Amino acid sequence: MYKKQMLLQKILCILTVITGAITFLYSLGIMTDLYDTLFTTMPYSDHTKSDVAGSIIYYDMQDFNSMFVKFSIGAILVAAVLFITSTNTRRRYYVSNFIAIAANVIYGLGFTVWAHTQIEMFKAQYKLVDFEALKVYSETWNTRYSDSTFWFDIHYAVFGLVLVIVVLHILNLVWKIKLMKEEKALVTAGKELA
Repeated sequence: MYKKQMLLQKILCILTVITGAITFLYSLGIMTDLYDTLFTTMPYSDHTKSDVAGSIIYYDMQDFNSMFVKFSIGAILVAAVLFITSTNTRRRYYVSNFIAIAANVIYGLGFTVWAHTQIEMFKAQYKLVDFEALKVYSETWNTRYSDSTFWFDIHYAVFGLVLVIVVLHILNLVWKIKLMKEEKALVTAGKELA
């Protein structure tokens, strides 16, 4: 039973780092369509002025995107703590392993809640863009036009994966504690027989 559990914990630690990398790539890509379609509509030094109503969202999202990139890097660093504490290879967990797992679970939950609320708020703001004016603008100036909310919607898949990893960490921890108790009981029983 320990072999299966240890294989799962090794895979889970690797998947945690990969998930952090996915959130990082997503944080880099979320502004792609906004830049391509909205940036040129604001050629003024005063960024509150625009040729298309609502395109100010491009500038409104800059602070969020900066934090999103930092939190994504943080997710990778928190995942690295699993390897620093040898959580991926330990037969027996120690306090440092429990702390590393708790840090990943808490960070994953907090990051998901924060990102979801922010992205949904900006998605609602994006829907207020005057897309008819944007289409006319893009045809006139030969710029890219997109009214797609793909980069906002994909966060469900990205952070759904983060939540799956969080749940797997919790289940793995429960399984590990159960196995450690069983092993301790067998060792105690063996000592009593001797």
